[in-house]
Amino acid sequence: METNFIEFKKERDLGAIITDTFKFIRENWKEYFLTVLKIVGPVLLIALTVLVLYMFTMSDLFKDLDNIDANPGGFLSKIFSWFFGLMFVYILLYTLLSMASLYFIKSYINNFGKPNFNEVKANIYKNIWKFLGLGFLITLVTVAGAIFCYLPGIYLGTVLSLATSIMVFEEKSIGDTFSQAFTLIKGQWWNTFGVLLVVWILLMILGQAFSIPAFIYQMVKMGTMMQNEDPTAVFEIFKDPIYLILNIFSYLFQFILYSIPLISTVFVYFDLNEQKNFTGTFEKIENLGNNN
Repeated sequence: METNFIEFKKERDLGAIITDTFKFIRENWKEYFLTVLKIVGPVLLIALTVLVLYMFTMSDLFKDLDNIDANPGGFLSKIFSWFFGLMFVYILLYTLLSMASLYFIKSYINNFGKPNFNEVKANIYKNIWKFLGLGFLITLVTVAGAIFCYLPGIYLGTVLSLATSIMVFEEKSIGDTFSQAFTLIKGQWWNTFGVLLVVWILLMILGQAFSIPAFIYQMVKMGTMMQNEDPTAVFEIFKDPIYLILNIFSYLFQFILYSIPLISTVFVYFDLNEQKNFTGTFEKIENLGNNN
């Protein structure tokens, strides 16, 4: 399908960033989601399997209340082992999704609207450990900042939202990426925060809409189960196939929606980069000179 090339390297206001984010998805959804599925698909399947196994395990653990009282240490160790297992799988999953999205856009820009899958895949394999390290540090710094009344965490989270774009498009090291994020956002923190806030509110609204069927089914099912004389019967819902299917579909939709803030953050990065460095403007002037 032939599409109009979307110029990333230019300044945009809030409305243009959101509009162009959805325009990019609308015009490139087939190539974009096929690329994401090929890269992330196996890990996504593992993540969904782990999620189902986790819900089955939690159902069995909470139903056996006598063993919890008799062996609280064993109960907590199982909870934490599952928690860290889930955390590892989902960190890997969302790291791959971020990389697939950003390197897809980089290939899209470099090839004037015709992204190359092999190019995207090669960049991901080459930089995955660097990205995992960056993601770990961003999480650590943001969580540490959030401990202090949340405000430092919000500030740092906004600044470091640009880090992945800087690493991809400027090919910097982890340390240089951190420092460049603070340099790039200087004087533009509130504007960046406003854009991200609007995008995430939109994402939450759309995500909750997809969660409604699972929530309604859960309330109805739990209302029925609470009539049972056994109070632990309510935990059987975690094994209910309909409930599991609804939750899996809800998660899949929310996973897809996560592409929205990823793509919008790239537009924010190029907007700030253009304001500070005029990269797109200089490239256009250079291309005009080459054409002449």
